[in-house]
Amino acid sequence: MKFVAILAVTASVVTASVVQRSGTPMTQAAAQAKLQSAGIYASSSGGCTTKSNPTCTSYDGILSGTVDNVITLKNACGCAITITGGTETGHASGTYRNFTKFSHANGYKVDIRHASGIDAYVKNSFTKIGNRGDGYPQWKSAAGNIYCVRDNSILQTKLELMVSRYLQDEGSHWDV
Repeated sequence: MKFVAILAVTASVVTASVVQRSGTPMTQAAAQAKLQSAGIYASSSGGCTTKSNPTCTSYDGILSGTVDNVITLKNACGCAITITGGTETGHASGTYRNFTKFSHANGYKVDIRHASGIDAYVKNSFTKIGNRGDGYPQWKSAAGNIYCVRDNSILQTKLELMVSRYLQDEGSHWDV
């Protein structure tokens, strides 16, 4: 249940388009090196990267497409991004309409810490549309992705890749 937006800059105009997250599984070291070279760092309550420890933030097995999409999001936003969850144990299964493939464990998702830059990027770059059924406001990108905020300070996104284009609230972080 992740949101994957590839943002391309053409003549100083940023456009977003949904892509299928894909690629090959990466090692912890390879993913960490690629993300850090783009200025994206991890944070965990345990200060570790062990996949079997739920207090760690692990990239072990993350898909290369997921890593590329997070880097593209950071570049389009021009803001700091801190990953607080990856492939480590302890995440929800990713089940949606009987699809379990798109989970943290399978490398399709990361959690990103809320920050004013990423929140402002979505709110200022996309069009505010009507509230969803539970009353929470939504924004829509040019690509059709819908972003929902459950309170005025926390913006949440999710994309059911190849399943849905509706983005849901995750609670305490971005689920990308």
